[in-house]
Amino acid sequence: MNTKAYVDQHKDRFINELIELLKIPSISADKAYKDDVIKTSEVVKSELEKAGCDHVEICETPGYPIVYGEKIIDKNLPTVLVYGHYDVQPPDPINLWDSPPFEPVIKKTDLHPDGAIFARGACDDKGQMYMHVKAMEYMTANDELPCNVKFMIEGEEEVGSESLGWFLERNREKLANDVILISDTGMISKETPSITTGLRGLSYVEVEVTGPNRDLHSGLYGGAVANPINVLCDMIASLHDENNHITIPGFYDKVEELSQEERAEMAKAPFSQTDYNKALDINQEHGEKGYTTNERNSIRPTLDVNGIWGGYTGEGAKTVIASKAYAKISMRLVPDQDWKEITELFKKHFESIAPESVKVEVKPHHGGTAYVTPIDYIGYQAASAAYEDTFGKTPIPQRSGGSIPIVALFEKELNSKSILMGFGLDSDAIHSPNEHFGIWNYLKGIETIPHFYKHFARLKSK
Repeated sequence: MNTKAYVDQHKDRFINELIELLKIPSISADKAYKDDVIKTSEVVKSELEKAGCDHVEICETPGYPIVYGEKIIDKNLPTVLVYGHYDVQPPDPINLWDSPPFEPVIKKTDLHPDGAIFARGACDDKGQMYMHVKAMEYMTANDELPCNVKFMIEGEEEVGSESLGWFLERNREKLANDVILISDTGMISKETPSITTGLRGLSYVEVEVTGPNRDLHSGLYGGAVANPINVLCDMIASLHDENNHITIPGFYDKVEELSQEERAEMAKAPFSQTDYNKALDINQEHGEKGYTTNERNSIRPTLDVNGIWGGYTGEGAKTVIASKAYAKISMRLVPDQDWKEITELFKKHFESIAPESVKVEVKPHHGGTAYVTPIDYIGYQAASAAYEDTFGKTPIPQRSGGSIPIVALFEKELNSKSILMGFGLDSDAIHSPNEHFGIWNYLKGIETIPHFYKHFARLKSK
């Protein structure tokens, strides 16, 4: 039975199983959901066993556990390591969801006439991770597994994969592989498949600006002491110039500059600025001068404020000058930028621009290195052939603006390249209210993934 026929036969069960998985609020960022995160790891273990893995275990780490599974059919055959994560982002703000985030519902949309599953984690990454479990089920049930396979599904991706490096260092032999397969990205559209070949790196920091030693009455003290919120806003505003160029000294020193030829290839991807603006309900795009929207969000580094707070934010008025103001800031990085170096450059610069009237503290959170997969690598070629089999057209190589720090870590610790076969869409609202994953996309992923194994085994044997 071919993959499409198998998926058609079992699609209702595949959808219902994913819905049950999405009901568990495995929020790794909030310790109140610890039991739910651990429960999800146990469910993933059970599903891997049902899918045909010969050995599955829950591996303890300093943080949340990693689910490891394997099926070794012949040590002389190539080995594919599948990576995914079972933790999800917090659902806040809850009031912006049209339906409860952990009560999955299927709704039809313009982009998803077959329906989409609305729930936190539907696309990022439970739905995409579970495609691999079901693809494994197909290959074992039909005796069509041409490679050894290993699974490594973690529970801390949404909080920086803090325990993953620890786990990799201690399990290099167990995790040895020929290629790593990941579905935690997207594609251009259902009509235009694409494979992510590049990821940006990340530096994430929190800043704290302190003025007076306590909150002050704004009438008695206003104009006489520095207001940390005002100061913080000024400091943040100075981090970009009039061309939206980041002003931190040394920030661009190691930025990879793509050739005009490479930029021309990128420009071949279908894109409408009008549709983009309409989808986001904005009147005008915004970004670094001299680059297109698709270049700004993929091959150029950025700096954005992810949260800012201080003072009184409750209902009504309270005339106060806050003692402290805070902001969370992320910087997306491109190849050759070292996230630890960039973090230090930010810290040094931010402290240097603070006026004497306040004190500043910069707290680094986490980061990661940018990553690029060469399109002449056999893993990419196998993925491309798999998409051709099921979509009927060659996928476009595309660099993503997102960051998956563990991809560079895998290459460092396991000496393996990663292939990013994502089936989500930009409109899936990952990390946002009303996150969803198209049923067509979910089933298409299950149908396509086994073809990767077939082509990788073929190319590896040459």
